[in-house]
Amino acid sequence: MRGGAPTRAGGSDFDAGQGRGHSHANLRPTIPTPGNGRWREMKPIALQLYTVRELAKDDFAGTVKQVGEIGYVGVEPAGLQGLSPQEAKALFDEAGVKVCSSHMGMPTEETVDDAVAQCRLLGNDVMVTGFGADKMESLDSVRECAAAFQKAAELMKPHGIKVAFHNHWWEFDRQFDGKTPYQILMDEAPDLHSELDVYWCRYGGVDPVETIKQYGSRIPLLHVKDGPLTGDDGPDPHTAVGKGKMDMPAIIGAIDPDACQWLIVELDHCADDMMTAVADSYRYLVGEGLAKGNK
Repeated sequence: MRGGAPTRAGGSDFDAGQGRGHSHANLRPTIPTPGNGRWREMKPIALQLYTVRELAKDDFAGTVKQVGEIGYVGVEPAGLQGLSPQEAKALFDEAGVKVCSSHMGMPTEETVDDAVAQCRLLGNDVMVTGFGADKMESLDSVRECAAAFQKAAELMKPHGIKVAFHNHWWEFDRQFDGKTPYQILMDEAPDLHSELDVYWCRYGGVDPVETIKQYGSRIPLLHVKDGPLTGDDGPDPHTAVGKGKMDMPAIIGAIDPDACQWLIVELDHCADDMMTAVADSYRYLVGEGLAKGNK
């Protein structure tokens, strides 16, 4: 799911011409208020552990512990660093973090029992999977992906587990018959859910606020990342959330409060020290009242 270029474009004043490499000086934060009907409660904040993959390679337990000490309520694994699900569960419990969701391979009839067992052991009711950019190059290929997603969702649904896909920019930067691949996937796989990566959505040239308004009831997870929205030959490094061009108050204010369960910070690459950026992202989101943390 993260092959090739860095894997994994944001506000209500969106101009369709403002995707990657364009100016975003017109964006103005629009802080939601209790009177607009959006807020019922702040959503808990988690960290996608791919963000700290370089640190985790050397000290997985210590890295997860540090994430918990910052105040993150949950984590989203993308692999378990060679641990068994039982060992990983014990590690997460010791660090005081919940597993909000887990990035896993596409479940099939042969693997569905193992996928269900791992989700139940880790305690998450959403699993996330996806396809690479090469599968988004034609309408037929996108439709094949939608069929595969729908099949996976039908396999997991009887067990109470949602199947979601994580987008990149290639689900948004092209159209077939007037629809983006993201729209085709969501429309042709009715049991599929979306882990919307708001930065890649905007980088691909689509307003994440409008995407959330259209599909919010099927977005249980929001990937929250920030950056300069530049890089024509590939995305430039990300920044801590709150230090880039994304209008996070407007984006988070657009969520369906009955559907969205978690706000998940993910930074694929960062110009600054990664753990510092992880902590700064937490302080911004919790400090601004956009997410709920443990501290």
